[in-house]
Amino acid sequence: MGRIIKYLIIVLILSVIGLIAYAYVGPWFGADFSAPTTEVRKPVVLDAN
Repeated sequence: MGRIIKYLIIVLILSVIGLIAYAYVGPWFGADFSAPTTEVRKPVVLDAN
């Protein structure tokens, strides 16, 4: 049981390291993490009864 937990912790740590590496290296490979810059306006109808 201890070995399974040990391996799960190792996999979790490697996953976090991989996610951080992807966040830094991703834009070099075409991944765009920037927010959309267009303004969106939608009418809102409030029902105040």
